[in-house]
Amino acid sequence: MAKQIAMGIDLGTSNSCVAIVEDGVPKVIANEWGERTHASVVSFLDDGGVLVGNDAKKQIITNPRNTVYSAKRLIGRYFFSEEVKKAATVSGYEIVEGPSNGVRVKVRDKSFAVPEISAMVLKEMRAIVEAHVGHPMTQAVITVPAFFNDSQRQETKHAGRIAGLEVLRILNEPTAAALAYGFGQNVNQRVVIYDLGGGTFDVSILQIGNDVFEVLATNGDTYLGGDDFDDRVAQWLLQGFMQQKQVDLRRDRHALAKIKEAAERAKIALADKDRTRLHIPALFTDQNGLAHDLDVQLSRSDFNKMVMDLVQRTFKVCDEALQSARMTPADVDGVILVGGPTRLPIIRNSVRHYFQREPNVDVDPDLVVALGAAIQADALLDSSTSTYLLDVTPQTLRLGTVGEFTEAVIEKNTAIPIDRTRTFVTARDNQDKVKIRIYQGESRKVAECQLLGEFEFSGLRQARRGEVKIEVTFEIDTDGIVNVSARDTETGQRASTSITLSGGLSEAEIAAAAQRAQDAEVRNR
Repeated sequence: MAKQIAMGIDLGTSNSCVAIVEDGVPKVIANEWGERTHASVVSFLDDGGVLVGNDAKKQIITNPRNTVYSAKRLIGRYFFSEEVKKAATVSGYEIVEGPSNGVRVKVRDKSFAVPEISAMVLKEMRAIVEAHVGHPMTQAVITVPAFFNDSQRQETKHAGRIAGLEVLRILNEPTAAALAYGFGQNVNQRVVIYDLGGGTFDVSILQIGNDVFEVLATNGDTYLGGDDFDDRVAQWLLQGFMQQKQVDLRRDRHALAKIKEAAERAKIALADKDRTRLHIPALFTDQNGLAHDLDVQLSRSDFNKMVMDLVQRTFKVCDEALQSARMTPADVDGVILVGGPTRLPIIRNSVRHYFQREPNVDVDPDLVVALGAAIQADALLDSSTSTYLLDVTPQTLRLGTVGEFTEAVIEKNTAIPIDRTRTFVTARDNQDKVKIRIYQGESRKVAECQLLGEFEFSGLRQARRGEVKIEVTFEIDTDGIVNVSARDTETGQRASTSITLSGGLSEAEIAAAAQRAQDAEVRNR
């Protein structure tokens, strides 16, 4: 019988990548054109067709209203959050409010939940592997930023289900990178993974030894990445055009799409060159029908000044992670760079200065996460593998208390899986249910934490206040996802549990979205 194969998928903000372990060797799988990284972009065409990947990215300029990118920045968030508000101002496509303050993307009069968009990217990754191996594939490990909260992890898992995948595990991106770095190398050291992607920044500190990968601490910023570097260049271009031509292009979606693409190209060029030219012909046509070009030069030194505060923000995150691990930069044996933006000299020089050592760039920063995910997928299917992974929870799990405050239940950087049990008593006579609100974050104030959901435990024995004790167990599993159960300590009876997540999809909605995806797949064959 042929050995089972599972995919490792790096579902990125800007680009995605898929890998498998073949003949004991992890390898990234290219599509039929030899491309190994694929834009996390979905474009809805006039004829009802859907493009995914690098061809879809080309539609951002010609079809901005119906082309969705950077969906990962929206997944698992409330519509009213600052991150979604910011995305709505810079995106060419329409972001609207869904049920329970959730986020929806409106394209061609259809409303899509964010996991549905991500599922289309995942289906493309799956198709690439299936074309390579010649048979259907369903099992996968999907990576997420280490600092993703429970809602973001759950919604990513839902995206996998909609794409027809059995998600073996949700794996933290820096941990995946460490697996790829240490795989078969007999490494015995403490390493830092500095992971700056398109939309997120994470840092994780791991102890690697004897094929055991133990995460000591992790920290991150889920709204800091290469997109923000692009935005700085884009704002500079917009301001310059306005000063030169007295024209404000911030409400012109086509012009914005062209400027954003030019900004990204300039950032990439400045990784290798000291200066680059940004030329956009016919960016704006005035009332007299005269076309105006944008044509400017950007130096690496000016670019560095634009983004220096963003770079400094990454090291504040590093400071906190090292403090949690009770370490200093001098205690680190190696630094591994992950993510396309780490090719920028300002990043490499700053990392070298902060850690006082040369960062490791042996593994391609664009591919390393998918390779690590494939190694973990293979390990989960093969009981004979010796790789052992110990991860941590990135944020403190908290319980809502009186007066708009919270108390910690499971502290951040606690090894997972983990569970904690708290005992509650009824507050009034004949009370048959208890409501508990669960948060993630590092503040005691409710307003400064992320609400994960409201858990209602019903079916309790009716008695006088204080007589019924309810034991509530909070568990964080290996995916970093929160599970809650409750028990009446006197009778041993388990109470029923209902959970409402932040605008997330219900089971019925997930099933319906999965069916739509399957129907579309059949039509496209």
